[in-house]
Amino acid sequence: MEEYAKHEIGYIKRYEAIGYTTNFLFQKDGLVDTETKYKYQPDELFIVAQHRYEGMSNPEDMSILYVIETADAVKGTYLLGYGPTADLEAAEFFNEIPEENCSDKAALE
Repeated sequence: MEEYAKHEIGYIKRYEAIGYTTNFLFQKDGLVDTETKYKYQPDELFIVAQHRYEGMSNPEDMSILYVIETADAVKGTYLLGYGPTADLEAAEFFNEIPEENCSDKAALE
């Protein structure tokens, strides 16, 4: 397994290199494009890949990297902690993305 697969930053850099450059921030009831300040709702988002991580030194240190495309063709990533320290509101928001909007079409190996 290559080094980039061990840490989130490796995948983030690889996705940035192929155009997934937008930074998203979760705010109450929406995922915000930090540049345009547009707040996306779950039905406007497409998860095109996701990668889960578990901390090497602490198994409770877990996260998931979402690779996102929006209905208006914005591409970016969002890193969400999960497990005992998860942001429950953000996790619930991502669970509201319609199942048909989730695939692995942009997944990197």
